[in-house]
Amino acid sequence: MPLHLEALTIDAEDPARLAAFWSALLGWTVVQDRPGARTLVPSDALCVPLRVRPSAGGPGAAGASSRYHLHVTSTSTDDMAETVERVLTLGGWHLDVGQAADEEHVVLADPEGNALCVIPPWNRFLAGTGRLGEVAGDGGRSTGVFWSEALGWPLVWDQDDETAVQSPAGGTKVAWGGGPVAPKDGASRLRLEVAAAPGSDLEDAVAELERLGATRADAVLAEGDSVTMTDPSGTELVVLPAR
Repeated sequence: MPLHLEALTIDAEDPARLAAFWSALLGWTVVQDRPGARTLVPSDALCVPLRVRPSAGGPGAAGASSRYHLHVTSTSTDDMAETVERVLTLGGWHLDVGQAADEEHVVLADPEGNALCVIPPWNRFLAGTGRLGEVAGDGGRSTGVFWSEALGWPLVWDQDDETAVQSPAGGTKVAWGGGPVAPKDGASRLRLEVAAAPGSDLEDAVAELERLGATRADAVLAEGDSVTMTDPSGTELVVLPAR
């Protein structure tokens, strides 16, 4: 059975502050449903939740490289401007990642330097996805196919090594921008957390992911009863028991 995508997890030096930032930006509720973590429950049930965890590597570890960033949608030009201003007011800043001067989206950082983009309202690819329109990652086509099979989500984009998957019910898209994939500076501070399907155990889920092309990671990033693996692009993912 397909695994359940529980959340995109973010390592944080100050989890309470970062969770408060994303809660205020997205209008989502913060709960503590996993040990040591703050989970942001979407107001739109089809959006991918966010989970903020204390950085396992101590001070400065949350500043390591990341293989994912977030795309926040807007409903109008006024809403887009207000969303950008809200990020800045809440402690974020403008971020230069080499984007062209005529790019229509706005690239920003959250208070711990994690990249996010505010997407204009006329973007058709993210129409109807919800406030968190996309989790954008590094990886080639093999990564998108891996996640499509692992989650049972169809490929909604598959062109020129770029892929995207989305739940059959809709909501947030998860996308990979194609190769070559840049090297990481340690473990990615943003990663996907999946839970075993109901009626299966943790080792069943790990075995299924290994069959699809994942490997067990050397370092254990999550606390407690979980297994850390890497997907075909070498990005960490965490496997949790079924609820």
